[in-house]
Amino acid sequence: MLSDEIAKFVEGIPATLKEKRGVHSVEFTVAERRAFLSKKKLTYSARFRIDEDKKELRFTEMLKESGSGVSSGDGDLGPGFGFKKETYKIGTGPREGSIEEQSKLFGAQYSYAFDFSKVRAFIESETVKAGYAFKYQITSLGL
Repeated sequence: MLSDEIAKFVEGIPATLKEKRGVHSVEFTVAERRAFLSKKKLTYSARFRIDEDKKELRFTEMLKESGSGVSSGDGDLGPGFGFKKETYKIGTGPREGSIEEQSKLFGAQYSYAFDFSKVRAFIESETVKAGYAFKYQITSLGL
């Protein structure tokens, strides 16, 4: 079965594969940076739904960075020190290249290398092998 092959692949990344109401999600932390009382985390997330009636798999992915910790006073919190937690996303669509190329969008230097296109390429090839159509979606709406 298609979802079983994808689950085997996800275990090798290693990542977590969850299913809720027919939507499967793959998520894992690509890199993490820690400084004095602050932490930033770069996470890859992919979601897909298998439509048995239409014989298709709808797929979307995203790279996001989240951070928390003590600010130095030059942000939204005003002068002095404070605590701030934020999550933000940069773009949608297929990701190509290594984590070093993608991390430049975040303005951070991560020392890990991961080719995001391998996840999408594997899921797409397994989908086609199983006789399903692979549909890449820019947003997860209607997934």
